[in-house]
Amino acid sequence: MRLIPAALPGFLPAPLALALAGGQRAVTVLEGVRTVWHVWGADDRPAVVLLHGGSGSWTHWVRNIAPLRDAGWRVLVPDLPGFGDSDLPPGCTDVPQLPEHLHAGLQQLAPQGPVQVVGFSFGGMTGALWLAEHPQDAQALVLVGAPGLGLTVPERIPLKGWRHLSSAEQQNQVHRHNLMALMFEHEDSLDDLALALHAANVARDRMPRRRLSSTPIVAEALLRVQACVSAIYGEHDALYRQRLSEVQAALPRWAPHWGQWHTVPGAGHWVIYEAAEAFNAALLKTLA
Repeated sequence: MRLIPAALPGFLPAPLALALAGGQRAVTVLEGVRTVWHVWGADDRPAVVLLHGGSGSWTHWVRNIAPLRDAGWRVLVPDLPGFGDSDLPPGCTDVPQLPEHLHAGLQQLAPQGPVQVVGFSFGGMTGALWLAEHPQDAQALVLVGAPGLGLTVPERIPLKGWRHLSSAEQQNQVHRHNLMALMFEHEDSLDDLALALHAANVARDRMPRRRLSSTPIVAEALLRVQACVSAIYGEHDALYRQRLSEVQAALPRWAPHWGQWHTVPGAGHWVIYEAAEAFNAALLKTLA
């Protein structure tokens, strides 16, 4: 597998860019469809695969990669097919078409040690379906704010459209609204970096009509997952406001091999960014 130096977004703050220096970029291919991966850490280390959320890219994980690498992990972070720099598979409209590309990509990357998968939001959906279909690919799955459990909140999350707006200022106003409606609990979490990451990512989402997150697709897939399943959720995750205790009770019933549950106090849906230090501590405990 050919690896080249990874290019980082130019708007990353200098300390974060320095922490992420040394990353590499790999491209795996299935039936002509390219999946782009970003890789950190020595190839003889145990591997952790980080799957980003919907309308995102590998940059959803910018505050988590270096701590995992520094803790001794080989960190593999794809842009899921249809997002970021990866191709959209022909006819792909939602999560069921993605596992085959991740399975093929992992085989091509050929990690030498055990593999664990961590999926944030839509990435949690993807990870559950992936390991239900290919149980040999990983020994553990960590769900982070994953939808697809058949549990919804009564009030619809009030997201707004932005593609029709002509100016960056107007678009950014909508991006700020949407980030506070779905991703963050605290306004001071919405910093310039979060806005820049979000704006760059949503502009490259080629799978905008996803609908399966409101179904029990993950709950059904977990029944077939042989990996150890754990979960980390923000206390105020907008997907499960007032229902998080039901999620905590249900997941061990669905997963044949249950691991750990962690609630990150004070955090919203994008817990991996909003409460990165607390999340990283919980994840490292889960992966240990």
